Amino acid sequence: MASTTSLPFIGTLPAGTRDAITDVAGVTVGHRTLADGPVQTGVTVIRPHAGDPFRDKVPAAAVVLNGFGKSVGLVQLAELGVLETPIALTNTFSVGTVATAQIRDCAAANPETGRALPTVNPLVFECNDGFLNDIQRLAVTEADYLEALAATDADFAQGSVGAGRGMSSFQLKGGIGSASRRVTMADGTTYTVGALVLANYGRQPQLVLAGHAVGERLAALQRASEESSEPEKGSIIIVVATDAPLDARQLRRVALRAGAGLARTGSVFGHGSGDLVLAFSTAYTVPDRADRPMPAVAMLHDTLIDGLFQAAADSTEQAILHALWRATPVTGRDGNHRAALGDLLPASSLSPLV
Repeated sequence: MASTTSLPFIGTLPAGTRDAITDVAGVTVGHRTLADGPVQTGVTVIRPHAGDPFRDKVPAAAVVLNGFGKSVGLVQLAELGVLETPIALTNTFSVGTVATAQIRDCAAANPETGRALPTVNPLVFECNDGFLNDIQRLAVTEADYLEALAATDADFAQGSVGAGRGMSSFQLKGGIGSASRRVTMADGTTYTVGALVLANYGRQPQLVLAGHAVGERLAALQRASEESSEPEKGSIIIVVATDAPLDARQLRRVALRAGAGLARTGSVFGHGSGDLVLAFSTAYTVPDRADRPMPAVAMLHDTLIDGLFQAAADSTEQAILHALWRATPVTGRDGNHRAALGDLLPASSLSPLV
């Protein structure tokens, strides 16, 4: 595979040290990957901070660009504007299992959950990895979620790992990708915006890489035109983190701008695609009980938010590029195969891009 250092860089804003969502201080990511013949799936977990989010909730908001999805937890998130578990990504048929694991984990840490304490709102996002993964096997277990949670770290793998193991994008191997951008305000304050994607979407003729419409040439190279003519049937989950002091209303606005980065890659948010964005801030937490003081935080003024919008769009587009580039080829259920973009480009007429 070609070197990742030769990838096009999206936009003009600088990246963080890792060029990943974990450049937002306190955010960590972990995976549990299942790769055994027809089972090609897994779990990815994003922790917003090192503490207990049930006790110290994180301001958050979600945007549904196209609602062909089966996620859990969005209704309460929209109402209250906070998340109170780590964010979990997995395959469509494993949402219930992972949500149960989140509930059990919260109850273990807070034994009065659902009794003297309120119930917990599990937050699980999904994409359908059924082309490569035998999704009917329901292979993901509660233990897999806990392993991914225990593995969370600032340094993490991207590509065909965790929830991204069985995912496809543009009839290529998709998966997990991440990126970050830094925004310096007029007063010298610098904020970081990071994105992580679970990429499982796109029709190959529509693929655009860093402004270059390469999809039709790739489709010809792969002889993928027949499959590429099918309607959109994939999905993408985008998680955006920032250390800027924003409330839930402002975070929803930032989340919406991630859709601009998604659209640049050739997505039209197709009928059968579940395209969801979650944005959260690490600038403060909201206590679970009324006897604990609420944070006294000066929110960023709306007129200063454009840089964060740009960072959300650019880091999302870069994260998708990373997901495609860092993926490795996978053969799974019934011999179905997805090639990796990084293997195709150097051997094709597209190589000048990289």
